[in-house]
Amino acid sequence: MKKIVILASGSGTLARAIFAAEKNYEIAALICDRPQAKVIEIAQEYGIKAEVLELIGDRNIWNQAMKELVGKYQPDLVVSAGFMRILAPEFVKKYKVINCHPALLPLFPGTHAVRDALAAGVTETGTTIHWVDEGVDTGQVIAQQAVEITAYDTEESLHERIKIIERGLIVATIPQVLAELK
Repeated sequence: MKKIVILASGSGTLARAIFAAEKNYEIAALICDRPQAKVIEIAQEYGIKAEVLELIGDRNIWNQAMKELVGKYQPDLVVSAGFMRILAPEFVKKYKVINCHPALLPLFPGTHAVRDALAAGVTETGTTIHWVDEGVDTGQVIAQQAVEITAYDTEESLHERIKIIERGLIVATIPQVLAELK
């Protein structure tokens, strides 16, 4: 059975969707960079081992520690599900990593994708599952799904609607990606 490790930093909505889904793979662990993050409690609810690796001090030491921590689980795939850290080039060369992003990449990369889409006045945005490379949201697109922007949308309302689509897309995409991995 193939194994994944999930990286997450926050509320755990994406991670919960993955934990709750029927799957033909094992979730070896959740790794979080924030000890108070809600996602840790959610992992524990599902019996998933949760580890915390805070970024304190030297980033190079943290990068190496992250590489070693993930390596201990020998994952076939690493899933960034709301992980708000840029992964080191050495990490993404060693592991196959996918990420969920709340925009239709290559449009609106970075942390404020939803705000940026609204500011640009576009009529649709969405969510993208993509391979993580050495850039910020520059990896090859695996799957996308559009979300219409309405005249009534705020950053919060639009982001919530995107999250609903994002949860379904990541749950559907993980098994497809794993099936394609050698």
